[in-house]
Amino acid sequence: MAAPSGWRREGNLPNELTSFVGRTRLLTTLRQKLREHRLVTVTGIGGVGKSRTALRIAHMIRDEFGDGVWFADLARLQDQGMVRHTITSALGIADQSARATDETLVEWLGDREILLIIDTCEHLVDACAALFEDLLTHAPGLTILATSRQSLNARGEYTVAIPPLTVPGDAPGENPFTNESVQLFAARAGAVLPSFVLDENNIGPVSELCRRLDGIPLAIELAAVRMRALSVEQILALLADRFSLLAGASRTALPRHQTLRAAIGWSHELCEPAERLLWARLSVFAGDFEMDAARYVCAGDNLPGESIMELVSSLVEKSILLSVGTPSGHRYRLIDTLRTYGEEWLDKLGETPQVRERHRDYYLQLAKRGEEAWSGPRQVYWYVRMRHEHDNIRVALEYCLNVPGQVRYGLELLSALWFMWVACGLAREGRLYLEKTLELTPQPSSERCKALWVLSYIHSSQGNIPGAIEAAEQCSSDAVRVGDSAAVILATKMLGTAAWLQGDLQKASALLGVAIEFHRSGRELNPGLLPSIVELSMVLLMQNEPVEAEVLLRDCIAVCTQRGEVWLRSYAIYALANAFHGMGRPAESMVHAREALRLKRYFHDVLGIGLTVELIAKLALEDGQALLASQLMGGGQQNWRTYGLPQLGSPFFNSEHDRCIKECKRLLGEQVHEEAFSQGKRLSLEELIELALGDQEPDDPLLQL
Repeated sequence: MAAPSGWRREGNLPNELTSFVGRTRLLTTLRQKLREHRLVTVTGIGGVGKSRTALRIAHMIRDEFGDGVWFADLARLQDQGMVRHTITSALGIADQSARATDETLVEWLGDREILLIIDTCEHLVDACAALFEDLLTHAPGLTILATSRQSLNARGEYTVAIPPLTVPGDAPGENPFTNESVQLFAARAGAVLPSFVLDENNIGPVSELCRRLDGIPLAIELAAVRMRALSVEQILALLADRFSLLAGASRTALPRHQTLRAAIGWSHELCEPAERLLWARLSVFAGDFEMDAARYVCAGDNLPGESIMELVSSLVEKSILLSVGTPSGHRYRLIDTLRTYGEEWLDKLGETPQVRERHRDYYLQLAKRGEEAWSGPRQVYWYVRMRHEHDNIRVALEYCLNVPGQVRYGLELLSALWFMWVACGLAREGRLYLEKTLELTPQPSSERCKALWVLSYIHSSQGNIPGAIEAAEQCSSDAVRVGDSAAVILATKMLGTAAWLQGDLQKASALLGVAIEFHRSGRELNPGLLPSIVELSMVLLMQNEPVEAEVLLRDCIAVCTQRGEVWLRSYAIYALANAFHGMGRPAESMVHAREALRLKRYFHDVLGIGLTVELIAKLALEDGQALLASQLMGGGQQNWRTYGLPQLGSPFFNSEHDRCIKECKRLLGEQVHEEAFSQGKRLSLEELIELALGDQEPDDPLLQL
């Protein structure tokens, strides 16, 4: 199964799920304004088509941006402080560095030519305005297209108001058959009822329906869905009754936001009671969700679990839910406007606390299942699955942090997801949440001990060795107080990792040896046994004992292969490549290094990719390919700086890197090396991997001087 691999030059623009109708003049205006201004905000009421229009224009002009069009949705984000990080994550930046987030994002954008679509900013206006101004100041090739119900009032912002579609009668003499609203209704009605044809018999009531719906696309689409069971005349009559209830008999007294609420409310009333209840309960989900999640979270009073699948299918048919296929299975999503409506009903029903708690419980159980299965044959599946669940994990964590008495569950959730933070490219996010949660739970407990060793692991992956030592020592101290022997051993392992990275090989050998002895039964492969073996083998290599390291690593690889473990196996194969290099067997070293890199493509494991690319660069240099080595080290260094402290801050890895750079300069000359190094820095992570694997020929800077 292929897995997301982070930043790709083409971007991450979502596919358009439905045809786009009308808006020709608006799209032309938007295209022009995006050429003239670097920050354009499209504004308008809910349901008017801001997001859909932004997506359409992005697909139209994507070829104009050399480094892709990128999309970030802020709809469910509540924490102003997480805006920058959310955008960083959407860009595929597996930000594992301990540096300030603003440095990472600005540096990554650099001089790349990118269009960034930021959807749904109205509840985070201040944070978005400040961030956009900062990014546009420091990234000259960046253009931002934002959607919001109100202007951001940011410096340099150009605002384009998205009006409703034109309705029959807006333009004197217009043919109603070519009207935008009418065409949208006809397209959506034809999708649900293939026999529907717009003709002289129904053009009158369709035109009147579009006028009553004020040309609001979402309202029109909700009405069109009813063509399965009702005629246009029946839809019009029912909707007219609802408007009369809202606004007396005065059509002019009904503002457009009321029109939309009327259309949504009418769709709500036409749902069966069980469908309405499910709609309300589904509103606790962020982004998309699987059927199993809907069944667990929403089943209960008045909603038997066995009815959920049929009710979900019914809501999909009524266009309340969107149905989306993904690599990890079929998923469903409420669009933001309908989710908000559902949230209001959930509050009226008095069910919000208990449904949110069940949502948290589901994702806590899912995280624990992922942790338990992580070292097995479905490891890649769990990587993909948890990346898909990222938005819901955040919502569950926010619940734990903001509801009294729930913080302990937050520690459990964060700790169970150690593999997501360390192996899946989300180290910074994991660290931020862990630090915040640990501050709220100062009393020693087994949950706190686990969170501390996970935090230590993250600090090590970021190259923050003092932070890793502090967290591990605190874990060990607390674990002794609460009698948690397993946490003591894992704290010992983390202290061994820190000692290895510091170059204290004797201490590292002793501490990692203790961790290996404790986990020798092999019941818990990660993060205790297998990482300890790989790190101890690296200690042996640094002590010029490659044969001993090879023996350890072959046993480690055999265990990984037997269990179906891939992530740590890639590290063991990388370490074995180093052992072959130490034994003077460069060809075998290169084969194993490239095998390790191929395995790492299944995960967004930038730390491991950085280490492996450095080794391949060194081997290429020793094989006489100095030009390739310079480019690889340039690409590796750029990704190191984006994702973590270069070479993990390790004296050993830094000295190896500096030696290679010095030799490349000697062989190529300063100017040619610098040009090749700069070319490497412009590579995406995927392009860098392809170059290291030999799938891409290195550019010759001599031809460009």
